Amino acid sequence: MQGEDREALRRRLIEIVRKKSFRSGEVFKLASGKTSTLYFNMKPTLLDAEGAHLAATLILDAIQDDRADLVGGLELGAVPIAASVAAISAVERRPVGGFIVRKQAKEHGTQSLVEGLVKGETLKGRRVVVVEDVTTTGGSAIKAADVVRAEGGEVVRVVTVLDRQEGAAEAFRAAGLAFSSVLRAEDFTA
Repeated sequence: MQGEDREALRRRLIEIVRKKSFRSGEVFKLASGKTSTLYFNMKPTLLDAEGAHLAATLILDAIQDDRADLVGGLELGAVPIAASVAAISAVERRPVGGFIVRKQAKEHGTQSLVEGLVKGETLKGRRVVVVEDVTTTGGSAIKAADVVRAEGGEVVRVVTVLDRQEGAAEAFRAAGLAFSSVLRAEDFTA
């Protein structure tokens, strides 16, 4: 994708996030335990037809050189992203499968932490991109990456739709994980 096309898609995604997923002014408690006056609930954007399409297209573009076999991450944030990226990848004729890492294994059925793989399929030897909706400290994506690595997969990158710019990049670097984001908190504070 050309740089100017990517920037136009980013600008439109920022508009949708502003309308559907962004709040500011009051103090919000985040999943990381931190508090902030900026709050992003990306589910309305990632479950919106255009928002999902834009985010998935931009992520697929960001990982085009990673030769990824699969994209996925920790439930719940990664679910719409993995599904959208997988769908867009088929349309773009650059197929990448999706998967989900459960926060804890089911107590029934296969009792697996990783969902979305067919019977007999594993992450072993697979090139994986971990995706996340919002990144603050990076804890959720690191947990997903740890599961992928424990299952024999190679985490080639972590991509988040929105980086809050509160330490995740440093945490990923310390964990040996390449990191990129589609949007950053500074896109909403300028």
